[in-house]
Amino acid sequence: MTPTITAFERSPDGGKGLARDTRVRWALEEVGQPYEVRLVSFQAMKQPAHLALHPFGQIPTYQEGDLALFETGSIVLHIAQRRAGLLPGDANARARAISWMFAAVNTVEPPILELATARILESDKPWTRERLPLVMDRVRDRLKQLSARLGDADWLDGAFSAGDLMMVSVLLRLRMSGILDEFPNLSAYVARGEARPAYKRAFEAQLAVNTGKHPVG
Repeated sequence: MTPTITAFERSPDGGKGLARDTRVRWALEEVGQPYEVRLVSFQAMKQPAHLALHPFGQIPTYQEGDLALFETGSIVLHIAQRRAGLLPGDANARARAISWMFAAVNTVEPPILELATARILESDKPWTRERLPLVMDRVRDRLKQLSARLGDADWLDGAFSAGDLMMVSVLLRLRMSGILDEFPNLSAYVARGEARPAYKRAFEAQLAVNTGKHPVG
């Protein structure tokens, strides 16, 4: 059965790949799974029909038969567990890849999202000038740790996995801040992720929704 995911009718980033449906699209592309996309407006996201799929009124959601999922980490893990291509066959390596998925969304992403909030939503607050450097330092602290662990390796733990997919997706949010450029190995790591054919297809599909140049799917 072909799964259906939801995505923004019009993404706040204009289709630059930062909306979280891109992560799910990327995972589906990596495993070669066709999928359909149902676009939702901001208004529709707060209506009962969508809230039944995502209790917090966000995107993406994932539906396959009578299964409905929300949260990108959960969705990507489900895809990776059901189809070959995103998790190693070795049990220990598989467990480590899943650990990196959790690290991406639980350890690395929170300070990055805090930075985005401080720079975009709180930029007019009187305390932003003092708070922003502190937030940026928290991001740098995490990147220093991640950079040290990655070293000169291509991926976090052997071959590319769902852990890398999630981590690259999280780090992409830093591109406009310039902080990522302070860590050349992480910048190169993200570039390797973007160079993957599956990522390119996912990015182009999400961009197409916002430019109207191609049909969804």
